Amino acid sequence: MDVAGKHVVITGAAGGIGSAVARRLFAAGAHVVLSDVHGAEALTTELPGAVSVAADLRTEAGTVALIDAAEAAFGPVDVYFANAGVAVGTDPMDDESTWELAFDVNIHAHRWAARRLLPEWLARGQGYFVSTASAAGLLAQIGSAPYSVTKHAAVAFAEWLSITYGDRGLKVSCLCPQGVNTAMINGDRDSLPEGARVAGDVVRAAGGILEPGEVADEVFAAITDERFLILPHAEVAGYYALRASDPERWLGGMRKLQRRVSHG
Repeated sequence: MDVAGKHVVITGAAGGIGSAVARRLFAAGAHVVLSDVHGAEALTTELPGAVSVAADLRTEAGTVALIDAAEAAFGPVDVYFANAGVAVGTDPMDDESTWELAFDVNIHAHRWAARRLLPEWLARGQGYFVSTASAAGLLAQIGSAPYSVTKHAAVAFAEWLSITYGDRGLKVSCLCPQGVNTAMINGDRDSLPEGARVAGDVVRAAGGILEPGEVADEVFAAITDERFLILPHAEVAGYYALRASDPERWLGGMRKLQRRVSHG
Protein backbone atom coordinates (compact mmCIF):
# COMPACT_ATOMS: atom_id res chain seq x y z
CA MET A 1 0.00 0.00 0.00
CA ASP A 2 1.09 3.53 -0.77
CA VAL A 3 0.16 5.45 2.39
CA ALA A 4 0.30 8.86 0.72
CA GLY A 5 -3.11 10.46 1.17
CA LYS A 6 -4.38 7.57 3.28
CA HIS A 7 -6.16 8.02 6.63
CA VAL A 8 -4.22 6.23 9.36
CA VAL A 9 -5.26 5.84 13.01
CA ILE A 10 -2.47 4.99 15.44
CA THR A 11 -3.18 4.03 19.05
CA GLY A 12 -0.55 4.35 21.75
CA ALA A 13 0.83 7.25 19.70
CA ALA A 14 2.11 9.53 22.47
CA GLY A 15 5.51 7.85 22.58
CA GLY A 16 7.65 4.85 21.75
CA ILE A 17 6.82 2.82 18.66
CA GLY A 18 3.51 4.63 18.14
CA SER A 19 4.98 8.11 17.84
CA ALA A 20 7.85 6.85 15.66
CA VAL A 21 5.40 5.16 13.27
CA ALA A 22 3.29 8.32 13.22
CA ARG A 23 6.31 10.38 12.18
CA ARG A 24 7.27 7.86 9.49
CA LEU A 25 3.81 7.61 7.94
CA PHE A 26 3.24 11.36 8.17
CA ALA A 27 6.52 11.91 6.32
CA ALA A 28 5.20 9.58 3.60
CA GLY A 29 2.08 11.70 3.17
CA ALA A 30 -0.49 9.97 5.37
CA HIS A 31 -3.22 11.82 7.26
CA VAL A 32 -2.68 10.62 10.82
CA VAL A 33 -4.92 10.48 13.87
CA LEU A 34 -2.87 10.09 17.03
CA SER A 35 -4.57 8.35 19.92
CA ASP A 36 -3.45 7.77 23.47
CA VAL A 37 -5.19 7.57 26.82
CA HIS A 38 -4.45 11.27 27.42
CA GLY A 39 -4.11 12.19 23.75
CA ALA A 40 -0.93 13.11 21.89
CA GLU A 41 -1.15 16.89 21.58
CA ALA A 42 2.62 17.38 21.88
CA LEU A 43 3.17 15.33 18.74
CA THR A 44 0.63 17.34 16.71
CA THR A 45 2.88 20.39 17.04
CA GLU A 46 5.57 18.37 15.27
CA LEU A 47 3.18 16.94 12.67
CA PRO A 48 1.08 19.86 11.34
CA GLY A 49 -2.42 18.75 10.45
CA ALA A 50 -2.31 15.59 12.56
CA VAL A 51 -5.22 15.13 14.94
CA SER A 52 -4.94 14.02 18.57
CA VAL A 53 -7.73 12.02 20.22
CA ALA A 54 -7.77 10.98 23.87
CA ALA A 55 -9.26 7.48 24.01
CA ASP A 56 -9.84 4.88 26.68
CA LEU A 57 -9.36 1.59 24.84
CA ARG A 58 -10.31 -0.49 27.87
CA THR A 59 -13.90 -0.40 26.62
CA GLU A 60 -15.63 -0.98 23.33
CA ALA A 61 -17.34 2.41 23.67
CA GLY A 62 -13.95 4.12 23.98
CA THR A 63 -12.61 2.30 20.93
CA VAL A 64 -15.69 3.14 18.85
CA ALA A 65 -15.54 6.78 19.97
CA LEU A 66 -11.94 7.00 18.74
CA ILE A 67 -12.87 5.71 15.28
CA ASP A 68 -15.91 8.01 15.13
CA ALA A 69 -13.67 11.00 15.95
CA ALA A 70 -11.12 9.93 13.36
CA GLU A 71 -13.78 9.64 10.66
CA ALA A 72 -15.12 13.07 11.59
CA ALA A 73 -11.63 14.47 11.01
CA PHE A 74 -10.51 12.70 7.82
CA GLY A 75 -13.33 10.49 6.57
CA PRO A 76 -13.18 6.69 6.24
CA VAL A 77 -10.22 5.01 7.94
CA ASP A 78 -7.82 3.30 5.54
CA VAL A 79 -5.29 1.92 8.05
CA TYR A 80 -5.86 1.14 11.72
CA PHE A 81 -2.70 0.54 13.72
CA ALA A 82 -3.64 -1.20 17.00
CA ASN A 83 -0.43 -0.35 18.80
CA ALA A 84 -1.47 0.50 22.37
CA GLY A 85 -0.49 -2.13 24.92
CA VAL A 86 0.10 -2.71 28.61
CA ALA A 87 2.71 -4.85 30.35
CA VAL A 88 1.10 -5.83 33.63
CA GLY A 89 0.88 -8.82 35.94
CA THR A 90 3.02 -11.82 36.70
CA ASP A 91 1.13 -15.08 37.15
CA PRO A 92 -2.30 -16.76 37.51
CA MET A 93 -2.51 -15.54 41.12
CA ASP A 94 -2.82 -11.90 40.02
CA ASP A 95 -6.19 -10.35 40.80
CA GLU A 96 -8.85 -10.32 38.11
CA SER A 97 -8.51 -6.59 37.43
CA THR A 98 -4.92 -7.12 36.24
CA TRP A 99 -5.92 -9.87 33.84
CA GLU A 100 -8.92 -7.87 32.64
CA LEU A 101 -6.75 -4.83 31.90
CA ALA A 102 -4.29 -6.94 29.89
CA PHE A 103 -7.07 -8.55 27.86
CA ASP A 104 -8.99 -5.31 27.34
CA VAL A 105 -6.06 -3.28 25.99
CA ASN A 106 -3.88 -5.95 24.38
CA ILE A 107 -6.55 -7.94 22.55
CA HIS A 108 -10.18 -6.84 23.08
CA ALA A 109 -9.36 -3.34 21.79
CA HIS A 110 -8.15 -4.97 18.57
CA ARG A 111 -11.35 -6.97 18.32
CA TRP A 112 -13.58 -3.96 19.05
CA ALA A 113 -11.80 -1.89 16.41
CA ALA A 114 -12.19 -4.65 13.84
CA ARG A 115 -15.88 -5.02 14.65
CA ARG A 116 -16.39 -1.30 14.02
CA LEU A 117 -14.25 -1.10 10.87
CA LEU A 118 -14.81 -4.40 9.05
CA PRO A 119 -18.30 -3.78 7.60
CA GLU A 120 -17.14 -0.64 5.78
CA TRP A 121 -13.81 -2.14 4.75
CA LEU A 122 -15.48 -5.22 3.29
CA ALA A 123 -18.05 -3.08 1.49
CA ARG A 124 -15.21 -1.02 -0.04
CA GLY A 125 -13.10 -4.11 -0.74
CA GLN A 126 -10.11 -2.61 1.01
CA GLY A 127 -8.73 -1.81 4.45
CA TYR A 128 -5.58 -2.38 6.45
CA PHE A 129 -5.30 -3.63 10.04
CA VAL A 130 -1.88 -3.46 11.70
CA SER A 131 -1.42 -5.10 15.10
CA THR A 132 1.41 -4.57 17.52
CA ALA A 133 1.86 -7.88 19.28
CA SER A 134 5.38 -8.74 20.46
CA ALA A 135 8.04 -11.38 20.09
CA ALA A 136 6.30 -12.62 23.25
CA GLY A 137 3.29 -13.35 21.05
CA LEU A 138 5.36 -15.78 19.00
CA LEU A 139 7.49 -17.09 21.87
CA ALA A 140 6.68 -16.30 25.53
CA GLN A 141 7.26 -13.52 28.05
CA ILE A 142 9.29 -14.58 31.05
CA GLY A 143 7.80 -13.03 34.18
CA SER A 144 4.34 -12.07 32.92
CA ALA A 145 1.62 -14.56 32.10
CA PRO A 146 -0.99 -11.86 31.26
CA TYR A 147 1.34 -10.19 28.76
CA SER A 148 2.41 -13.47 27.18
CA VAL A 149 -1.13 -14.82 26.85
CA THR A 150 -2.66 -11.64 25.45
CA LYS A 151 0.15 -11.07 22.96
CA HIS A 152 -0.27 -14.63 21.69
CA ALA A 153 -3.96 -13.81 21.30
CA ALA A 154 -3.11 -10.65 19.35
CA VAL A 155 -1.02 -12.67 16.88
CA ALA A 156 -3.78 -15.27 16.55
CA PHE A 157 -6.42 -12.61 15.95
CA ALA A 158 -4.33 -10.92 13.26
CA GLU A 159 -3.76 -14.29 11.56
CA TRP A 160 -7.48 -15.03 11.71
CA LEU A 161 -8.34 -11.70 10.12
CA SER A 162 -5.88 -12.29 7.29
CA ILE A 163 -7.11 -15.84 6.65
CA THR A 164 -10.79 -14.97 6.82
CA TYR A 165 -10.87 -11.67 4.95
CA GLY A 166 -7.66 -11.61 2.93
CA ASP A 167 -9.52 -12.58 -0.24
CA ARG A 168 -11.99 -9.75 0.31
CA GLY A 169 -9.50 -6.89 0.25
CA LEU A 170 -8.36 -6.78 3.86
CA LYS A 171 -4.62 -6.47 4.40
CA VAL A 172 -3.14 -7.38 7.79
CA SER A 173 0.29 -6.92 9.31
CA CYS A 174 1.45 -8.08 12.74
CA LEU A 175 4.43 -6.41 14.41
CA CYS A 176 6.44 -8.66 16.76
CA PRO A 177 9.48 -6.77 18.07
CA GLN A 178 11.76 -7.95 20.84
CA GLY A 179 13.69 -5.24 22.73
CA VAL A 180 12.86 -1.63 21.85
CA ASN A 181 14.19 1.45 23.63
CA THR A 182 10.90 2.65 25.14
CA ALA A 183 9.63 3.55 28.60
CA MET A 184 8.09 0.07 28.89
CA ILE A 185 11.54 -1.47 29.35
CA ASN A 186 13.82 1.49 30.04
CA GLY A 187 11.69 3.62 32.35
CA ASP A 188 12.30 4.17 36.03
CA ARG A 189 12.35 0.61 37.40
CA ASP A 190 10.62 1.62 40.62
CA SER A 191 7.69 3.08 38.69
CA LEU A 192 7.21 0.12 36.34
CA PRO A 193 4.90 -2.84 37.02
CA GLU A 194 6.75 -6.02 37.96
CA GLY A 195 5.96 -7.66 34.62
CA ALA A 196 7.47 -4.72 32.72
CA ARG A 197 10.58 -4.75 34.93
CA VAL A 198 11.16 -8.43 34.26
CA ALA A 199 10.48 -7.93 30.53
CA GLY A 200 13.12 -5.24 30.43
CA ASP A 201 15.64 -7.49 32.20
CA VAL A 202 14.92 -10.33 29.78
CA VAL A 203 15.30 -8.33 26.56
CA ARG A 204 18.44 -6.64 27.83
CA ALA A 205 19.88 -10.07 28.62
CA ALA A 206 18.91 -11.30 25.16
CA GLY A 207 20.52 -8.27 23.51
CA GLY A 208 19.46 -6.42 20.38
CA ILE A 209 17.73 -3.26 21.67
CA LEU A 210 16.42 -1.23 18.73
CA GLU A 211 15.36 2.40 18.60
CA PRO A 212 11.66 3.13 17.90
CA GLY A 213 12.62 4.80 14.62
CA GLU A 214 14.24 1.60 13.39
CA VAL A 215 11.05 -0.31 14.16
CA ALA A 216 8.99 2.37 12.39
CA ASP A 217 11.08 1.91 9.24
CA GLU A 218 10.33 -1.82 9.34
CA VAL A 219 6.62 -1.13 9.80
CA PHE A 220 6.60 1.28 6.86
CA ALA A 221 8.37 -1.25 4.64
CA ALA A 222 5.94 -4.00 5.63
CA ILE A 223 2.87 -1.86 4.92
CA THR A 224 4.35 -0.82 1.59
CA ASP A 225 4.94 -4.49 0.72
CA GLU A 226 1.66 -5.60 2.38
CA ARG A 227 3.59 -8.20 4.37
CA PHE A 228 2.00 -9.98 7.31
CA LEU A 229 4.76 -10.70 9.82
CA ILE A 230 7.02 -7.80 10.84
CA LEU A 231 10.16 -8.94 12.66
CA PRO A 232 12.48 -5.98 13.33
CA HIS A 233 14.75 -8.39 15.26
CA ALA A 234 15.82 -10.98 12.69
CA GLU A 235 16.85 -13.45 15.39
CA VAL A 236 13.22 -13.87 16.47
CA ALA A 237 12.55 -15.88 13.31
CA GLY A 238 15.19 -18.38 14.42
CA TYR A 239 13.75 -18.64 17.92
CA TYR A 240 10.28 -19.11 16.45
CA ALA A 241 11.51 -21.89 14.17
CA LEU A 242 13.26 -23.62 17.10
CA ARG A 243 10.11 -23.38 19.21
CA ALA A 244 8.19 -25.22 16.49
CA SER A 245 10.82 -27.79 15.58
CA ASP A 246 12.29 -28.64 19.00
CA PRO A 247 9.98 -27.40 21.78
CA GLU A 248 11.85 -29.24 24.56
CA ARG A 249 15.11 -27.55 23.64
CA TRP A 250 13.40 -24.19 23.30
CA LEU A 251 11.67 -24.50 26.70
CA GLY A 252 14.94 -25.52 28.30
CA GLY A 253 16.63 -22.47 26.80
CA MET A 254 13.89 -20.19 28.11
CA ARG A 255 14.23 -21.65 31.61
CA LYS A 256 17.98 -21.07 31.41
CA LEU A 257 17.37 -17.44 30.42
CA GLN A 258 14.92 -17.08 33.30
CA ARG A 259 17.53 -18.36 35.76
CA ARG A 260 20.10 -15.97 34.30
CA VAL A 261 17.80 -12.98 34.74
CA SER A 262 16.62 -13.94 38.23
CA HIS A 263 20.21 -14.32 39.46
CA GLY A 264 21.25 -10.96 38.04
